[in-house]
Amino acid sequence: MSEPRHCPAVLIAAPASGQGKTTVTAALARLHRNLGRKVRVFKCGPDFLDPMILERASGAPVYQLDLWMIGADESRRLLWQAAAEADLILIEGVMGLFDGTPSSADLARHFGVPVLAVIDGTAMAQTFGALALGLARYQPDLPFAGVLANRVGSLRHAQLLEGSLTEDLRWYGGLSRERGIELPSRHLGLVQASELNDLDARLDAAAEALGASCDAALPPPVSFAAPEPQRLSPLLAGVRIGVARDEAFAFTYGANLDLLRALGAQLEFFSPLHEQALPVVDSLYLPGGYPELHHHALAANAPMLEAIRAHHAQGKPLLAECGGMLYLLEALTDVAGGRAPLLGLLPGEATMQKRLAALALQAVELPEGTLRGHTYHHSLTSTELAPIARGLSPNGGRGNEAVYRMGRLTASYVHFYFPSHPEATAALLRP
Repeated sequence: MSEPRHCPAVLIAAPASGQGKTTVTAALARLHRNLGRKVRVFKCGPDFLDPMILERASGAPVYQLDLWMIGADESRRLLWQAAAEADLILIEGVMGLFDGTPSSADLARHFGVPVLAVIDGTAMAQTFGALALGLARYQPDLPFAGVLANRVGSLRHAQLLEGSLTEDLRWYGGLSRERGIELPSRHLGLVQASELNDLDARLDAAAEALGASCDAALPPPVSFAAPEPQRLSPLLAGVRIGVARDEAFAFTYGANLDLLRALGAQLEFFSPLHEQALPVVDSLYLPGGYPELHHHALAANAPMLEAIRAHHAQGKPLLAECGGMLYLLEALTDVAGGRAPLLGLLPGEATMQKRLAALALQAVELPEGTLRGHTYHHSLTSTELAPIARGLSPNGGRGNEAVYRMGRLTASYVHFYFPSHPEATAALLRP
């Protein structure tokens, strides 16, 4: 594991959120996949919804890259592994290209991956070129591949946008503003891939539209250095962990599940919505998701509620994140005022808000060790329970999320990234 690997790669970024990065990244992935190429896609920064779309587009698992939450060494390992099997690596950026600390530009620069800038061309002509030039030259040492226009109105519009480019900036084509291509969203971001019955048709249409306007040649290869060997002890050998996974609880990092398996755990997936009994497990992991869209159905599944209560009463480990924590509360009220009683393992209730309540990277110093992660939610929780710890944002973001503990139950709004501290993760879930 000492030789570098080479693979064509670009990082898809934009001047701001809402420019259509995910749509374009998915279109590129499906375009190259349809040409018979093996495509691996990564998402820059914490996100659960975009990777669901990108997995469908590419046909391969999508993992996160980030210089803080994931770390430079782990990000390098993931890229190096992907380079062994892929014909093309795509990395979808986060927010605007230079936004945040660390930013998408920081990641691109660190690994030498050139940036493909996506710019929404709506209501724009020659100014498109000025914006593209600014993105390309704002940081002189940033590797830059070129620019792609999104939401183009017509062939003539695309010609105007392409003609505005200066200094030999490469034109990667334009994606039209057809409604059948855009991906729908809701309060936490894109709608989950499993909820879109026509997703593959949308992806194929986007790929075809993009292919008609751009050259599908691969970008130049990027060299990815070999990582340090990874050494993990079987700290969860023989431990059976029940992982909630359905429409209400779907926000899991693939890297988290990989780590649990690498530590020796056996994962048993179950549905709090549709099943009435827990699998035979030693520990439970309730990840985030959209329980607020299904809280009445969750409340109506009395056998599952009793099974989880019994698990906790037996002193078995239970880790709940964000939506999983809401499930543990006495009740959850949606934005329309609909209230549903839930598990009642944590005192207090939560109420959904129309506006964002918190968004920040988080480092949480627990008795087991410091775990990194992020918080992103639209609910407010009221409880008299005193937290055992609070998160700290590395860049001053809104957060400082509380972590609650009752016996072997640990719950927080924080979505933990388990590989940031494997030993602490094992301690939380080991009987």
